Amino acid sequence: MLKPSDTKERLLGATMKLVSEKGYLGATTREIAREAGVSELTLFRNFGSKEKLFEGLLGRYTFLPRLKELRPRLDDLSYEEALMTIAKRFLLTLKEQKSFIKIMYSEANLYPDKARKVYTATGDELLATLSGYFSSLQKKGVLRKVSPETSARMFIGLLFAYFRSEELLRGLDITKKGKMDREVREIVDIFVHGTTKERK
Repeated sequence: MLKPSDTKERLLGATMKLVSEKGYLGATTREIAREAGVSELTLFRNFGSKEKLFEGLLGRYTFLPRLKELRPRLDDLSYEEALMTIAKRFLLTLKEQKSFIKIMYSEANLYPDKARKVYTATGDELLATLSGYFSSLQKKGVLRKVSPETSARMFIGLLFAYFRSEELLRGLDITKKGKMDREVREIVDIFVHGTTKERK
């Protein structure tokens, strides 16, 4: 007999697979349960609703849990090293979940209100975690007084735009031949120093 934690993991894995193929709207709870090898009743006993299952999926597979895991280690790195660490881990997470990201991105505006709230809440928590890091650096005098929330949004936005352009639209592999290391360094440099020459 499966332990409850094993059942949940199987359901989340099945959800990830089917949502990546069919989208949130196309993947039914009956199909997810069948893919996981359990009854639909078991699915509802474990998660209560499709929205809660989706919330569990985002909590398990998105960048948020990885950023939370990284966060304590960032204090031991220089600002640029920390941003490069975040950027590489974020881009690798997007690449690992490319099919999921692609379909979520394309159908985000079609979500029912409950699912949209779950999706938005996960994104908001990611930005809050990153803005907390920026805020801590401001208190130490490392960063100037700009909005930590805007900084977090801009940094994640730069990275996602890069991923979308290279992987989703151009079909390029961002991990080939050191491409990601070089381009992450450039992105971080532009984010940290801007594009103007320093005045002498």
